Amino acid sequence: NRKNLLDYPKTKTSFSLFPFSLISNSCFISIFTTGVPTFLPLTSSMKGVSDPSLIRLNIGGKKFRTTLDTLTLREPDSMLAAMFSGRHTLCQDPEEGSIFLDRDGKHFRHILNWLRDGIVPFLSDFDLLELLREAEYYQLLGLMDRIRDLLSNRKEDEEPQSELKRVDIIKCIQSEKVRLRGVNLCGLDLSKLDLSYVDFSYASLKNVFFSRANLQCAKFRDADAEGSIFHNATLRECEFTGANLRGALLAAANLQSANLQDACLVDCSFCGADLRSAHLQGADLTNANLEGANLEGANLKGAKLLNANLRSANLQRAYLRYVNLRDTQLEGARLDGANLLGAIR
Repeated sequence: NRKNLLDYPKTKTSFSLFPFSLISNSCFISIFTTGVPTFLPLTSSMKGVSDPSLIRLNIGGKKFRTTLDTLTLREPDSMLAAMFSGRHTLCQDPEEGSIFLDRDGKHFRHILNWLRDGIVPFLSDFDLLELLREAEYYQLLGLMDRIRDLLSNRKEDEEPQSELKRVDIIKCIQSEKVRLRGVNLCGLDLSKLDLSYVDFSYASLKNVFFSRANLQCAKFRDADAEGSIFHNATLRECEFTGANLRGALLAAANLQSANLQDACLVDCSFCGADLRSAHLQGADLTNANLEGANLEGANLKGAKLLNANLRSANLQRAYLRYVNLRDTQLEGARLDGANLLGAIR
């Protein structure tokens, strides 16, 4: 059942507009007053979508004038279209004849321009997000989709593009010594390639796909490899000193004797990885998943293991002196011969 709008009193007040079912194009507006509510019928000038009669709106104190066609034609399934469909009793200010909506009026002009022309203004990301919230409130589906597309396209444009392609890398690795220091390789698929001994120091390697690649003795010193995939990669004796590997996937990777000192390994997955004799001094393993990993003989001196998952991990003979293990999950972990002097448990 659709509810009528309570009369808007002469004293200043506000009300909230809530969408009902989008499928049924219904909505209601409630006004909370201290007086006895009365009801004003929808004026004849507002009835009928084809009537271009002037409509006055007061959006959070900002005054707007528009037509019935503007409010109903472009977005017929919106809350605004439902409000002015002629099926509802709307309350008008008895003095001005305007209809008050308790919303921020800052972006309502952009909403009206969208309804008139179908154009989204050029705004900052912050302002677009504010406009998106208003579009969601008024259930303007077309505007919502357009804003999301714009924000998505901007994000893609801002992401650095790789300076080389896979075929370029294949040509490079034919040489004896390959140095890709500081090169931008973001997003490349370098899976299954023989990249052993390649120098990736200081390179931008975000979201690079290294799955099953041979990276033995490769150098990643201070490289930015956030979100990269090293699943099943060979990383024996690799150097990751100071590298950013936040959110990287290294499940089932061979990292035996790899140097990961002072690396950012937050949110990394090392499930089933081979980290025997790995150097993890000072590494940040917050929220890292090392379930079932082999860390036998690994050096974790000064490593951060907050909320790290080490269930069923092999930590035999690992160096864990003074490491804080209080918030670490160690169920089923093997700690035989581990150096736990001063460790907090």
